[in-house]
Amino acid sequence: MARTRERGWPPAPDPLPVPVVDNHTHLESVAEWLADGWPADPHATAPTDVVTSTPLRDPEVATSPGGDEPAPGPAAARPVGVDEHLVRAASVGVTRMVQVGCDLDAARWTDRAVREHRELLGAVAIHPNEAVLHAGVHEVAPDGLEPDPQPRHAVPLDDAIDLVMLLARRNPRIRAIGETGLDHFRAGPRGRAVQRDSFRAHIALAKELGLALQIHDRDAHAEVVQLLLADGAPERTVFHCFSGDVALAQVARENGWFCSFAGPVSFPANEGLRAALRELPPELVMVETDAPYLTVHPHRGRPNAPYLLPGTVRTVAEVAGRPLADVCTDLARTAEAVYGAW
Repeated sequence: MARTRERGWPPAPDPLPVPVVDNHTHLESVAEWLADGWPADPHATAPTDVVTSTPLRDPEVATSPGGDEPAPGPAAARPVGVDEHLVRAASVGVTRMVQVGCDLDAARWTDRAVREHRELLGAVAIHPNEAVLHAGVHEVAPDGLEPDPQPRHAVPLDDAIDLVMLLARRNPRIRAIGETGLDHFRAGPRGRAVQRDSFRAHIALAKELGLALQIHDRDAHAEVVQLLLADGAPERTVFHCFSGDVALAQVARENGWFCSFAGPVSFPANEGLRAALRELPPELVMVETDAPYLTVHPHRGRPNAPYLLPGTVRTVAEVAGRPLADVCTDLARTAEAVYGAW
């Protein structure tokens, strides 16, 4: 008999002994749990402009067989506000976070959110998969999915990146350019060329504005490293949701690049990822949820939010063989070194 997965929000973990920072979360995507259930687009944006009253749903979602991402299903009726998610997170020791808006709608949402919520700093960019659509490239990639352009993709890529620049320049609470980078799984040959150009433009922008850079790297480790070395990485460069091996961790260590670990570091099969973590000094390690996806074990496949970050923090401490409080203190210190004070 097949095992039935639980649905809806996982229970809150035990509080951490020292407050930490969620280095990368998409609260506007968490906010998409409306009547239609789980969004198909991991960078879907909230349909309302009111940050503090954006309705979130406590979803009753069906999980796809063997998959990490819940399939679309009916949402439960109880709304959960952004403010409530911030309170939930703070109650377990996740008191601050970096809200990442990496499409045009989400970037605007982030610009407003970080002004209204002192717990949040922001990162904005045009995601590499978004860049392909802004460039008008519609090809089937290795993921096998048909392109699905939205109205926002009518804006030319250069203009979209210009908007990112304006938002970052005008809002002192936006402290990073990201997530940007390369995604070989979601792009074919023409799309990969667009992603390279977009990545280089974002690298230049981060350096021009003196901001951190958050990198999306999917199946593209060697080329991401090549471009960073060729163009010169920003002083504070973060591999968001680090997915590399020991070799990539060693390159990051040699160059002083930060590696941010999400829920997958806790998955039983990911010993290679834990081996990479062991290669890194504490001062280069960060943690994140990448909510609403990549929920920490044993809640894999259920919705994610910043309050679930302690599970990843505890995994990092166990892998490093260090006291949890010391790890939390280092993580908080590193986040401030990268993004500044909240």
